[in-house]
Amino acid sequence: MNNMSTIPARAIWSDEEMLECVSIIPEVPNTATFTFRAPSGALFDFLPGQFLTLEIPAPGGPVHRTYTISSSPSRPRSISITAKAQKDSIGTRWMLDNLAPGVRIKALGPAGLFSHLNHEAGKYLFISAGSGITPMMSMSTFMFDLGNEPDIVFVNCARRPSEIIFRERLEHMASRVPGIDLKWVVETPDRYAPWTGFQGQFNQLMLGLMAPDYLEREVFCCGPEPFMQAVRDALQGLNYDMDRYHQESFHAPVSTEAQAPVLDDVVPDEDTRAEVTFSASGVTAKITETETILAGAKANGLNIPSGCTFGVCGTCKIRKTEGEVHMVHNGGISEDDIAAGYILACCSHPIGKVSVDV
Repeated sequence: MNNMSTIPARAIWSDEEMLECVSIIPEVPNTATFTFRAPSGALFDFLPGQFLTLEIPAPGGPVHRTYTISSSPSRPRSISITAKAQKDSIGTRWMLDNLAPGVRIKALGPAGLFSHLNHEAGKYLFISAGSGITPMMSMSTFMFDLGNEPDIVFVNCARRPSEIIFRERLEHMASRVPGIDLKWVVETPDRYAPWTGFQGQFNQLMLGLMAPDYLEREVFCCGPEPFMQAVRDALQGLNYDMDRYHQESFHAPVSTEAQAPVLDDVVPDEDTRAEVTFSASGVTAKITETETILAGAKANGLNIPSGCTFGVCGTCKIRKTEGEVHMVHNGGISEDDIAAGYILACCSHPIGKVSVDV
């Protein structure tokens, strides 16, 4: 006898009903996963990658904060969000300090367009930084729970290994499903804990090593805006089809296409001319935006010492004295040098009129 036929159908939760906190799991410093259930026993139905807006009774009056759902709709009896409190946090700090099992809270949603189910593909590349990992966790769990083997290259960047959210859970899933390929990138190792993974800032070289077939993959990206800008620059510089790139911001998740921000990135145009003045040599060259400063110098008989020609070694570092360039490097120059006006000639494309001290 099939007892499944005797199980009563359950209602689907709507935001007319409050959520009740049932557990709080610490993740990394100042970060926790908050799990809720519907007091009525209703089930949760949403797209992996969507978000909730919580009405938080903070001191001074309620505040509304959006959090990506970190759980998967394939596990519909509860719903979880994972939140990190920043220094100036109000809502998340209140949750960390006050939310406890049994406390009920008002929530709106689910909502959002950032889901692999809206852009189904055979291969995925998930790139995230910090707590931007949450929608990737939801989508990966959903594909894991389907039972068949997905094809995901999962990249997460964190300050140090101990700050990688969901590391153990993701490594457990990856140990059961070969189709989840994890790549961790950290800025610095933890003390007394050797690190053998990627280290530094995410760049084009890392991308080629992590996912050699990145041109064939649908890309989903989430993290702070400077991080997502760096990812976009890396992909555009490698001629990736940006129609297959999708991103969700920490601060501005969108519910409709009309709310989606226009990505007004600088992309060098091969049909647009630029003018580069090599001030120390008294030479002015007209080149296209897709040519590098290094190529323009060589074409005009000037020598800028260079090595890798890929923004790694830093040999071609020169000082820019005027104008703007579009530079996508791979770790060969520091942020302090960039702030001081230095560029790498091998990976800097002139925009308009530019002067360099060469």
